[in-house]
Amino acid sequence: MRIVFMGTPEFAVPSLEILVQSGYDVVAVVTSTDSWGGRGGKVLLESAVKKCAQRLGIPVLQPTNLKSERFVEELRNIKADVQIVVAFRMLPEIVWNMPSLGTFNLHGSLLPKYRGAAPINHAIIQGESMTGVTSFRLQHAIDTGDVLIQRQIPILDTDIAGDLHDRMMLVGAEVILETVQILAEGKARFLPQNDEEATAAPKLFHETCKIDFSQTTKKVYDFIRGLSPHPAAWFLLDGKEVKILRCSKVMKLDAAAPGTIRSDLKKYVHIKSADGYISVDELKQEGKKSMPVAVFLNGVHHLPNQIDS
Repeated sequence: MRIVFMGTPEFAVPSLEILVQSGYDVVAVVTSTDSWGGRGGKVLLESAVKKCAQRLGIPVLQPTNLKSERFVEELRNIKADVQIVVAFRMLPEIVWNMPSLGTFNLHGSLLPKYRGAAPINHAIIQGESMTGVTSFRLQHAIDTGDVLIQRQIPILDTDIAGDLHDRMMLVGAEVILETVQILAEGKARFLPQNDEEATAAPKLFHETCKIDFSQTTKKVYDFIRGLSPHPAAWFLLDGKEVKILRCSKVMKLDAAAPGTIRSDLKKYVHIKSADGYISVDELKQEGKKSMPVAVFLNGVHHLPNQIDS
């Protein structure tokens, strides 16, 4: 069975590796184009999947336009039996409908819940205690195709999105391997999604990551950990943006207004929510590296009584 693998970030690397290690014939990898970045824009940035493919000796395609005649013809000439997609772009029909066995995507939720670009983040933000990964066959509407495999993954109360991402990445690789095994054996059984049970996980934007401390402590806590470490929840302090990367809950009810700051200027910073406080454990100021709150307080002689509105 000839496989074309499509992916870009580190999340997709274990899935590519497990297929090759298990002896499957990955004949080509499709990934994002290189870009210039780093200090002064002088560093050539290659995707994690490209680096992995080169290490494994797999040919790499990096189209700028997935609909271009040149790329479509190049892909058609590869004659893949199946395409596997993990953390890549939306594919046009001419691409996903090309292989005889279809194109299969790994999604970071238990579809149809959390369809969209940021399922890991939104599951934590919404206070879920369980999520998972799904392999499904691509069709026209995004994240709506028939399900082949699902695996549940618990969300711990202390998890940030980065923690869940790392666990999901490994479970996802196992699901991709099982997906290919089932297809190779001709034993695929599909389950249509129930659109009435669908929930959305839209793309995250900077402006929607601002913390609303007028919400309950749990809501604020889940919001912060669901956005950590990237893109990170933030608030304004003396006109400057401060991101909270890790925090804990302090269930102390008093008459202080939401956004009120309590601190001993040594070990803790607490910010009032609707029914308690958020204890800031790790933060990042504009233009600085992330740091524990005690390190932050080492250079602080005064904190305002309230965050900026």
